[in-house]
Amino acid sequence: MSRSIITGIDIGTHHIKVVVADSQERNEKGFPKILAIAMIESRGLRHGYIVNIQDVVACIRQAVSEAEKRANVKVKKAFISIGGIGLGSMTSTSSMIISRADLEITSLDIKKLQEQCEKDIPAAASLNKKIIHSIPIQYKIDGKAVLGKPEGMKGSKFEIKTLYITCLEHHLNDIIQAVEEAGVSVQDVMASPIAASLVTLTKSQKIAGCVLANVGAETVSIAVFENNIPVSLEVFPIGSTDITNDIALGLKVPLEEAEQIKIGAITGSSYPRKKLEEIVSARLSDIFELIEAHLKKIGRNGLLPAGIILTGGGSGLSGIEELAKSALRLPARIGLVGLGIPDKQIFKDSAWAVSYGLCILGVHADEDTPIDSSTRIFEHSKRTVIAWLKQFLP
Repeated sequence: MSRSIITGIDIGTHHIKVVVADSQERNEKGFPKILAIAMIESRGLRHGYIVNIQDVVACIRQAVSEAEKRANVKVKKAFISIGGIGLGSMTSTSSMIISRADLEITSLDIKKLQEQCEKDIPAAASLNKKIIHSIPIQYKIDGKAVLGKPEGMKGSKFEIKTLYITCLEHHLNDIIQAVEEAGVSVQDVMASPIAASLVTLTKSQKIAGCVLANVGAETVSIAVFENNIPVSLEVFPIGSTDITNDIALGLKVPLEEAEQIKIGAITGSSYPRKKLEEIVSARLSDIFELIEAHLKKIGRNGLLPAGIILTGGGSGLSGIEELAKSALRLPARIGLVGLGIPDKQIFKDSAWAVSYGLCILGVHADEDTPIDSSTRIFEHSKRTVIAWLKQFLP
């Protein structure tokens, strides 16, 4: 049975979430059946990066131990997410002349061009950073965009545009070290927004164009999709903890009480409702302004038919959909994962998108039989992290 166990660990600033699933069994969506979930309040993290590794190790150990008890299995290895303000993306474009006499493009040409494209990234842009995903966005032959695979086609000039998702190398190393010190072997690492997209976005949404926003405790990460591939990724150093702080200051209440008010656990006339709504909407407006500015920068503002899909712990705030809709002029909805777990006390659907997405990654890596051919992923070693060989070919 141990061979079929897949574990996803989402190491967030506020919580560490563990999902244990069975790759041999499927739920009604065709996703791996969940055996157990566990969530522990995290310590030792700030804006997604580690400031005290021993605290993080202890929290991971505790979260994994709780999941093991509930699933009645031993977790020896896991897929982990990487997020935080060290995560980002950049694009690079390269071209080459086809040297074959018959001008046919071979798999070797594609590989050479991909390698050259990575080398062409400016040194200043890649300093201290590790590429964790490289995704070909577009191929061109003699200046014309290629629909489908370029292999076997003919032309003299071959071009590629690639999206590179990167993170600060020492952040990645610290996360891997913390998980392994907790007694769990790291199988692979995935950027949090990409992991969340595997379970919250449909193929039609990714083809039409959408932005997936994960509202965390201290960061908001977004991934923009078009034509079934990510075209941009960004992380902002603002999150739902800022809303808690604003409520504490605005209503003159302790932080613990402010958190309870924010999540709706405290209701009544002990505080002015109108003022609370103003405080929350002001901070959410700041978040959506940052998202709008990024969409404008990449030329996608108001141009994503599938709109914005909100996930993460902060997505449960009341009125967030309406605010997103008016601020971004896009359709907005909360991303539902549909884990189907009876334990509602620790379960808030959209908050588990990343950890469950990691389990989907595990199915592809272990079985090499994807649930959806549009999400085909292959596993490489944890040091080279993931090479996306088939998922993101145009």
